[in-house]
Amino acid sequence: MTALAVLMAILPLAGCGGKKTDANHIRVVLDWTPNTNHTGLYAALEKGWFAEEGLTVEIIQPPEDGALALLGLGSVQFAVDFQETMGPAIAKNRDALPVRAVAAIISHNTSGIMSLAKNSVSRPCDLAGKRFASWETPLVTALIKEIVENDGGDFSRVKMVPNFATDAFSALETDIDAIWIYFAWDGIAAEVNGININYIDFGSLDRRFDFYTPVLAANTNWLEKNGETAKKFLRAAGKGYTFAIDSPAEAAEILLKHAPELDRRLVTQSQHYLQSRYQNDAPRWGEIDPVRWGGFYRWMFEQGLLEKDIGAGGFTNEYLP
Repeated sequence: MTALAVLMAILPLAGCGGKKTDANHIRVVLDWTPNTNHTGLYAALEKGWFAEEGLTVEIIQPPEDGALALLGLGSVQFAVDFQETMGPAIAKNRDALPVRAVAAIISHNTSGIMSLAKNSVSRPCDLAGKRFASWETPLVTALIKEIVENDGGDFSRVKMVPNFATDAFSALETDIDAIWIYFAWDGIAAEVNGININYIDFGSLDRRFDFYTPVLAANTNWLEKNGETAKKFLRAAGKGYTFAIDSPAEAAEILLKHAPELDRRLVTQSQHYLQSRYQNDAPRWGEIDPVRWGGFYRWMFEQGLLEKDIGAGGFTNEYLP
């Protein structure tokens, strides 16, 4: 997205019709269209938990690749984003974005590589000679190279192909052999539609790749002035995600109410899949482990993907209830 396009998307949000800014009016920008990663936010909205905290919360969809830009410019207070994309934004020696992760939406990485079973890609080394649909970012290239070579494969034989498809299955229906997915959505979609796949889970391959994706991030300038409001927001959001853990069927209905265009079977099954994964083994929903967080960023720095070694920087657990 061009800088002009991002600016044009931001102006309506920043202007607010000239009204005085309300500290209790919170805008949250999603990373993508509504899905089960976001259910806890919609549950907190629907159940009135944000309102109980005195907050008016607006959930908005982002321009393409614009969530972190909106957050960094202070046009929204919170954003759904990813540890892997936040790293370069906060590690810049100049013009670093004032953003920080404040909660893990899902406790462990549920992303990995999906392929149709007939393509025989059951482990990383099998990617040699195959066509991998890439988002053409340095991170994707470095990560795929690492896992293929660690598995004894020849990365030079992996055909990194630009991914122009709108979804994973559209890509796999062309001449693509494998693609990076988030299992809670595309993997579950395969199960729902009876498609036989192979799946390589990043977090199971290497602890360094058990990074946090997605997370809730906040604007640090706003946090410094509105710490108590941030705690109220996360207290309500935590109730929403706890509700999704305890009542996945009802939580699915809430998401479908707010996004009726979604496939009911997919939402329901995905919600049950995430039920045990939102918090998993964390002591509370949202808590980020500094060892895992820092381990991934140190790997990124070693790969030349970060301008400086930020270690376990870029997140805080202090606003969680």
